[in-house]
Amino acid sequence: METRPLAERMRPEKLQDVIGQEHLVGVGKIIHEIISKKQPTSLILWGPPGSGKTTLARIVAQETDAEFIELSAVTAKKADVTDVVKQAQANQRLGMRTILFVDEIHRFNKAQQDAFLPYVEDGTLILIGATTENPSFEVITPLLSRSRVLVLEPLSKTEIITILKQTAKAEKLTAKRLPAKSIDLLAELSGGDARVALGNLELAMQLTKGVITADVVTTAAQKRIPGYDKAGEMHYNLISAFIKSMRGSDVNASLYYMARILQAGEDPKFIARRMVIFASEDVGLAASAALNLAIATFQAVERIGMPECQYNLYHCATVLAKTNKSRAIANAMHSAQSAAQEYPDLAVPLHLRNAPTKLMKDLGYNQGYVWDTGFKHSNGFLPPEISDLNLLEP
Repeated sequence: METRPLAERMRPEKLQDVIGQEHLVGVGKIIHEIISKKQPTSLILWGPPGSGKTTLARIVAQETDAEFIELSAVTAKKADVTDVVKQAQANQRLGMRTILFVDEIHRFNKAQQDAFLPYVEDGTLILIGATTENPSFEVITPLLSRSRVLVLEPLSKTEIITILKQTAKAEKLTAKRLPAKSIDLLAELSGGDARVALGNLELAMQLTKGVITADVVTTAAQKRIPGYDKAGEMHYNLISAFIKSMRGSDVNASLYYMARILQAGEDPKFIARRMVIFASEDVGLAASAALNLAIATFQAVERIGMPECQYNLYHCATVLAKTNKSRAIANAMHSAQSAAQEYPDLAVPLHLRNAPTKLMKDLGYNQGYVWDTGFKHSNGFLPPEISDLNLLEP
């Protein structure tokens, strides 16, 4: 009896069987060229779950006649790395190449990643790392400089449907047992993840010996968890899209991205804080009251909590998106900071200095200054060297 999961059984073993990632595996593209020339090189495969990172690594090793050793950064220990290096050195003496595949390489700390460097540099190891996180932040620079970073995209719905149809044929599932509507729903619920699609199909097959209906698929899939990591790439992409949509006065996009962030389990205070910043940075003088609304929203989120505080968040985001925008405050802040950095040591004019003693008064401290609302001294308020400084745009 076959005990391997369906997704593992359906994993392609040859490049021509890979579905998707045409920008990497098509004729003339990098993976195709590596294999056709049998010249494997160190790679960092960056992409979402179920997009084919492990599959491509295995195919590269198999079709370039290299030994394939696989480690998971989650479970690997120092001894495991040492054993791999010894095996690779033995292979090298026999004229054989070794590909070390490290799944979730971003989970290795800096010291662990440093351990690979000498062996990647001298050719003992060809390293292929897989990561769902932005390697710019998670993989050390020396390792990045010695590797090619390849970006994998989520599989399209059409590509997932093709995989499901191939699986149905391999598993002898007739169109009556697995109707087209159920295949379409499985693809829709997969989120571009082939492993999720096949896992849901496998569970659906176990739930019924009859027709795999849409209801069976829904039961098998349950609620799809959004692809979101509070410290990862998707987190920054979604919050960036949310801010940019408000800045562009697109209410629909603003509320859509905020809904995705909240449904993924983000702390609502994080969103409220971003809107407080936005109220001054992007709305600013165009509607100063927006800051009051944003602060009130933050307080409401703190005091009410989820799920009811969502009304406050949606209210505030809608207003911020719809209102006029002004970058005057942000521009003035940056200009003021630049001026302070360029002229950090200019003396404060005497007439603006405090004069608590007679000596200071005799030296001209506070001279000519009148404590009166709106009083403007004839010498102005800036040091004479920058008396024409104008930070706030008209």
